Amino acid sequence: MIYIYNDYGGTHTTSLAAAYHLKQISQSERKLTKEEILNVNYFNKLTKDDFGKIIFHGVDENGDSVYTVGRKSAKFVVQALKDLCQLLQNKHHFHEKIVFSNTSPTVPFVMSIGGFFSRGLKIDFIGVPLLVLGAKQCCDNIYRLVENTKQVGRSSNEAQIIILENEVYKK
Repeated sequence: MIYIYNDYGGTHTTSLAAAYHLKQISQSERKLTKEEILNVNYFNKLTKDDFGKIIFHGVDENGDSVYTVGRKSAKFVVQALKDLCQLLQNKHHFHEKIVFSNTSPTVPFVMSIGGFFSRGLKIDFIGVPLLVLGAKQCCDNIYRLVENTKQVGRSSNEAQIIILENEVYKK
């Protein structure tokens, strides 16, 4: 199975989701620390040149691959990827289940502002503290989103390609 977490930039909530999925960070009753957040692979490290790139994060305990992608505001990117996967499945007998999971609904306003300052304007001394604050606010929702994504992936659903919009996590 392949999991692909996606959102606008592909560097904040998607990176956290991949880290939770791969158990690189663990859920507990406490909020993540600043150090845990800033040490997550790719967190706040991708640039505009990375939009649309599918980034491999690792293989989970079940042997499933975990990826992320920043799609900007173009939600049609996920539909295009779904269509490409269906083409590969039909034409080349590729039968891997693929789950696309949108992490955008978990993004709090403060994280959007932090991302704008840090990634957009390159003003990290303002943006990074806001990103950390936002990550602390949404880490529980991201963890629940990941657990739901994994459950849907494991379900006996006949669908080979699943798109989760995850609106239930909307702030």
